[in-house]
Amino acid sequence: MDFKPFEKKLVAVLNEKMETGKILNALAHMALGLGVSVPVKEELRLQDYQDADQGIHSSISDIPFIVLKANSNQIRNLRKQLIELGISFTDFTNTVVDGTYVQQHENTQKTKEENLEYFGICLLGEWNKVSELTKKFSLWK
Repeated sequence: MDFKPFEKKLVAVLNEKMETGKILNALAHMALGLGVSVPVKEELRLQDYQDADQGIHSSISDIPFIVLKANSNQIRNLRKQLIELGISFTDFTNTVVDGTYVQQHENTQKTKEENLEYFGICLLGEWNKVSELTKKFSLWK
């Protein structure tokens, strides 16, 4: 297989103040949502990997998934920039954590954006543009 440079960059920016279980739940929801919202699936470069025993490990992206950390306001500002630039993203807020999914919809509908606490955001966009937008964030360790 020949190496092809990455045109897109796949990034998650997670709220560094959240507890591990909640942030992993948020990341899973966002990654799943981003995966189905990307208009052209080839952009994700999903591949089946085959091991030496002929076992298939399906739908693994060739693109590195970079995980960064920030605070809620930094995530909010990044979200605004992504909207302005038309870059694909999903986010996760405090209003979708407690209660049933019906209550979570209601909580979100009655909360102004400025009062949302962002757990994270996942995005896929042109490599250089995403790098520029996320360069101020540190790697999640």
